[in-house]
Amino acid sequence: MGDFDNKEREEVFSKKVRAGKRTYFFDVKATRSNDYYVTITESKKRLEDGVFVKHKIFLYKEDFEKFAEGLNETVEYIKAHQEVVEKRYEFSENGIAADAKKDDDFSF
Repeated sequence: MGDFDNKEREEVFSKKVRAGKRTYFFDVKATRSNDYYVTITESKKRLEDGVFVKHKIFLYKEDFEKFAEGLNETVEYIKAHQEVVEKRYEFSENGIAADAKKDDDFSF
């Protein structure tokens, strides 16, 4: 079993998506038998102490279709029942959206 089991798996592909106060990371990694899986990480900086809080899920290839179906159905439901306006964010030097207002809601 050794040290290899304790190390983070090597990334095969990575995509970073900044969305307001959150950043999402979509990472493809490989198992020891070279099967790919996806980790989806949400990262958000806590205002009170500046610490980044991360939440991660693991998505394995046998679940891709069902996951995608569920996500698409959920997004389509929201689009059908509420107006969805995708915000475009421009980041300033301090990492805060330049066009953000104090009371903006950046949640999905």
